[in-house]
Amino acid sequence: MEKNKFFALCCILLMQLSFAQSNPIGIFENNVDIGNPKLAGSATFDENSQTYTIKGAGYNIWGQRDEHHYLYNMIKGDFIATANFKFEGHNEVHRKIGWMARSSKEGNSVMVGGFLHGDGLTAGQWRERKGVAMENPYDDVWAPKRYYEIIQLERKGNTFIVRAAHPGEPLQVISTKTIDFMPEEALVGIVIGSHDEDVVETAQVWNARIDQPVQEDYNPNSEGWIGCRLETMNVFDGKRKVIYDKESRFEAPNWMPKGDELLFNMDGSLYTIPVEGGNPNKLNTGSADQLNNDHCISFNGKLLGISHNDGNGSNVFYLPLEGGEPKAVTTTSPSYLHGWAPNNRDVVYVAQRNGVNIYDIYKKSIRGGKEIKLTNNGKLEHVDGCEYSPDGKYIYYNGSTNGGTMQLWRMKPDGSNKEQLTFDQYNNWFPHISPDGKWIAFISFEPTIELNSHPSYKRVMLRLMPTSGGAPKVIAYLYGGQGTLNVNSWSPDSKHISFVSNSKKFE
Repeated sequence: MEKNKFFALCCILLMQLSFAQSNPIGIFENNVDIGNPKLAGSATFDENSQTYTIKGAGYNIWGQRDEHHYLYNMIKGDFIATANFKFEGHNEVHRKIGWMARSSKEGNSVMVGGFLHGDGLTAGQWRERKGVAMENPYDDVWAPKRYYEIIQLERKGNTFIVRAAHPGEPLQVISTKTIDFMPEEALVGIVIGSHDEDVVETAQVWNARIDQPVQEDYNPNSEGWIGCRLETMNVFDGKRKVIYDKESRFEAPNWMPKGDELLFNMDGSLYTIPVEGGNPNKLNTGSADQLNNDHCISFNGKLLGISHNDGNGSNVFYLPLEGGEPKAVTTTSPSYLHGWAPNNRDVVYVAQRNGVNIYDIYKKSIRGGKEIKLTNNGKLEHVDGCEYSPDGKYIYYNGSTNGGTMQLWRMKPDGSNKEQLTFDQYNNWFPHISPDGKWIAFISFEPTIELNSHPSYKRVMLRLMPTSGGAPKVIAYLYGGQGTLNVNSWSPDSKHISFVSNSKKFE
C-alpha cells in the first residue's frame, strides 16, 4: 500500500513539473524562463483581444548565454513568425523583445532572432554555435530606423530572415543569416529580457502568428490544401482575431448584413458562423453544390449571388440570402461573379467568350436580357475583381496592361473613363469598397508572382486606401493568397474586415 501511495505521489509531482515546464498560453505550448534569471518571468493571454502580456528579467540576451522569458513551440522545418510588439513604460536600457529560434532551452544554445530594444534599436542577432561568445559587429545587423512595431522571423532551410516594419509600411529585410548548427526541429517563439537582472520588464504582443509555409512549387490541387484560419480585423487599429480554424480548406468570408455572422465557402457549399466564433452552419443553396469563392450579397441584403459549376463550367446564379433554389443569370461558361449593382438587379462578372482565352468584365440583369461587355482586353491584359461602389458611380476592379503588374482601376458603369488607382511594384487584387464608400481594402502579392495570377500560399499584405485618393497603407501581413480576400468582407459599420490566412499544422 505504501509503495502505491509513493508511486501515486511521484506521478502527481511529475505531472505538476511537466505542467510547470510547459504551461501553454494562447498559441504557445510552452511558457518558461531561459537561463535561470534571478527574477522569474510570466505571461498572460487575453482571449477577447488575443493579446499577450509578457514579463521577463535576465542579465542579457547576448554573449555566451542568455537570460529571458520565453513563449515557444517546437517547430520542425520552415516557418514565418510575425507579431506586433510594444514595451510598457519608457526605459532606454538595452531591454529586448522579439522573435527567437533556439536549438534548445539551454542558456548557451544556438540562437537567432529579431529584437526591438528599449532605445528603439531593432536588430537581427544570432549565436552560431553553442556556447560561443557573440560579438559586435559580427553577430548582429542593426536596422536603419528605430522603434519598429512589427517584427517577422522567417526560416528557409537553415537561412533565417528578419524583417520589420512601422505600422502601415511594408516589411523591410533587416538581416539574413545562415545558421548551420540550428537543428531541423527548433524552439520558436517570443522573448523578453530586461538587460538588468534586478528589473522585470513588461510588453504587449498581438497579432502573433506562426505560419508553416509550403514549398514554392507546391500544388494544392494534387498535394492537398493546408490549414485555414478565419480572422476578423479592425482596419483602423490593425488588431486581428482568429475566430475559426480548420486543417483543410475554406475561403472568402462575407460579413452578413446584420453584422453578427460571416458567410464563407467550404467543400463546394456556403456556411455561416457567428462573428465571435462557434460552429459553422450550412446554408441551403439547393441544387448548387459546386460553389467557388465568388459569392456576394446584394446591397439591400436580400439576395445572394454565387458562381456554381453546373456541369458545363462556372456560371452565375442568385438566390434569397436566407437560402433557396438558385436561378441562373448566365448560361455560358466560364463566368465568375464579383459584384452587385446598388439597384439590386444588375451583377458584374468576369468571363471568357467565343473561345478566346482572355477575361473581360461583363454586366447583366438578373431579370434577363443580353450581357453587356465593359472591357475589351488584348492578349497581355487581364481583369478581375469587379465591384460597384455603394453610390453606383464606379465599378472598381484589378487589371494589368501589356504584361505589367496587376493594379487597381475604376471605370464608369458603362465601361467609360477607365482610371488607374495604384502605381507600385506589387500585384494588387480584389478591391473591396467599404459600405460608407470611403475605403478600398485589397490584397497585394509580391512582384515575383506569375503574370496575371493570384496564387495560394504566399507572403501577402492586406492594404487600405481612401476612395478619394491617397497612398495605400498596410493593415496586415500574412501567409495566404487565393481565397484570402476574394469577396467583399467589410462589416456593415465600415470598421472591420474578415479574411482567411493559411498555415500547415505544426510538425
